[in-house]
Amino acid sequence: MSKPSKEPLLHIATIGKTVGIQGDMKLHIKCDFPEQFQKNRSFLINKEDTITLTDVDLDKGLVKINHLSNPEDCKKYTNAKLYTTYKQTRKDCHLEEGENFWFDIEDCEVYENGVLLGKVYEVERLTTHDYLSVKTDENLVKKGFAHSFLIPYIAPFKVSINVEKKIIIVDGAMDILEAS
Repeated sequence: MSKPSKEPLLHIATIGKTVGIQGDMKLHIKCDFPEQFQKNRSFLINKEDTITLTDVDLDKGLVKINHLSNPEDCKKYTNAKLYTTYKQTRKDCHLEEGENFWFDIEDCEVYENGVLLGKVYEVERLTTHDYLSVKTDENLVKKGFAHSFLIPYIAPFKVSINVEKKIIIVDGAMDILEAS
């Protein structure tokens, strides 16, 4: 057993049920970076212990774990969550120009025309688009606006983002807040 990580962890996949008689298990990926799941790669499970993927077939969505080949031995890993750290994610996952990790966007303040609308508490994927879940600034809540609202994380709403300063500039979000 390894020491629990003190760093925040990301849930990136869940192991499903066994498939067939050779110890293959379904892999349900919960992230945008399947390239993380490679042969002999280890991940934290249940935020404490580690497992190693000893065989990976992403086309079929199957993995083998810890060299186990008996389905009975594998069943104890059914529904195990795979975790990684933010640091490891930055190392393993390639972003295109202008892309950001969701964990970098969370806690950013959202402004439109110099007015603080609120703070991003989560990024959600609904169908094929990402949305910023924003907790509305208390000053606006006192004026009768909704406590939270969603902003599509696409143009024309997203104008600019500075993850170092934790600031997102948007356009048209005030209209969404007023309609919420």
